[in-house]
Amino acid sequence: MRRAGFRSYEDYLRHQLNKTLDPRLRRVWATRDWHRKVDAFARAFAALLRDDGGGKLLSNASRALCVGARLGQEVAALRLVGVRDAVGIDLAPAPPLVVRGDFHAQPFANDTFDFEFSNVFDHALYPGRFVAEIERTLRPGGVAVLHVAVHRRGDKYSANDLLDVHGLAGLFRRSDVVRISKVDAFGLDTEVILRKKRSSP
Repeated sequence: MRRAGFRSYEDYLRHQLNKTLDPRLRRVWATRDWHRKVDAFARAFAALLRDDGGGKLLSNASRALCVGARLGQEVAALRLVGVRDAVGIDLAPAPPLVVRGDFHAQPFANDTFDFEFSNVFDHALYPGRFVAEIERTLRPGGVAVLHVAVHRRGDKYSANDLLDVHGLAGLFRRSDVVRISKVDAFGLDTEVILRKKRSSP
């Protein structure tokens, strides 16, 4: 993994917040792309509802979190397929779907969620913290699904580039890999599914 050059964590937070609050970008996310993204996420989540992957991956009873959710298309998609207890976090909240939260320090207690989804791993300045917070807030047996881009430069807002999916999987010290597969998800090409171990080593 490569990391972009920010002088401090505060600079990184300011950069991400300014980007997220940019009215032009928010109009694009809220209009032209909204339904297309909700529909695509809904198809992906519906597939997870059907696929037990050696144990249930997602159910309508799951408590779900979307990490780095911007305006909340992922949250809207989860609710659309029947996962009613779903919320997103982002530095700039978009109520009612997305609450304020830094994915390096999630505002939730340990073992809160059954399912967590993110497609912004490349935006994490501290990948280890990003992963540790997912594992902290996932319940034992809970599932994390990440959509990532491998072997190519991320977008201009990327804080790190993922050069090897196994490096990402290795950051999850309290979870086992369920599956790594190819996806076509808004420029991201790989889906990584992990399950938090039921007991600590």
